[in-house]
Amino acid sequence: MDMDRAQLADFLRRSRERLRPQEVGLSAGPRRRTPGLRREEVSQLAGMSADYYMRLEQARSPQPSPQILAALARALRLTDDERDHLYLLSGHRPPSGRLAHDHVSPGLLHLLDQLTDTPAHITNDLGDLLARNHMADALLGCLCSVREQDRNFVWRWFTDPSMRRAFHPDERDALSRGHVADLRASYARRGGDEPSTRLVGRLRGASEEFARLWDLHEVAVRRSSRMRLAHSAVGPIDLHCETLLSPAEDQRLIIFTPAPGTSAIDHLSLLRVLGHDHFVPATPARR
Repeated sequence: MDMDRAQLADFLRRSRERLRPQEVGLSAGPRRRTPGLRREEVSQLAGMSADYYMRLEQARSPQPSPQILAALARALRLTDDERDHLYLLSGHRPPSGRLAHDHVSPGLLHLLDQLTDTPAHITNDLGDLLARNHMADALLGCLCSVREQDRNFVWRWFTDPSMRRAFHPDERDALSRGHVADLRASYARRGGDEPSTRLVGRLRGASEEFARLWDLHEVAVRRSSRMRLAHSAVGPIDLHCETLLSPAEDQRLIIFTPAPGTSAIDHLSLLRVLGHDHFVPATPARR
């Protein structure tokens, strides 16, 4: 399939101009002249450089990867039909199958955008990060510099030591088992499809701990939990992690709320003031 650069550029521009900043959790500001979103706002939402996105809209970019297209579809709040059109214009076959893609519905993204004071993010059932609000960046650390294929919480827990630093050593074994048991449930529900098999294979090759726990064949879907985060900027924060599952249980909206009777609400208020640009704390897993 050939890439249609001119039509792709036109579709991206018109999709961007149709979106209002408020629809994606951004402030319109008093001096906005551009209809819809600015190019740099789309690039920020999609986790790519502003220069790369500009070249896409100017019809002078190389062929974007499926990962880039998925990020753009989420950033521009495209419907399934619009997402498929984006793939075709880019010279790729659209994703197919209920669990074969990670396109988040505009409705779920709209709900995420309304949680301006509460950290929240959306993952698929394998733990891949699909979308995140600014408060989650401030709480958990920005993943802008992390490769697309490594933005998976299970992968980072077993391969990135910084993931564990925010937790007491006595809790880490239970967290590890929880991650593996939850992934085992998703692996079985997917029928051992290509994405889940690839992730498990990567993890077994990279972590002896993961391989040992995987062989235990423990299964437990993680739905709600409590997390105590030792944040590098504001100190310890006690949080409840509530997980809302999509009807197909292949995507999850995870909301981090203050634990009652703790100082977490004050610490989250401070995070709103500081923002994620002032620091990059260690990124913990949830339990």
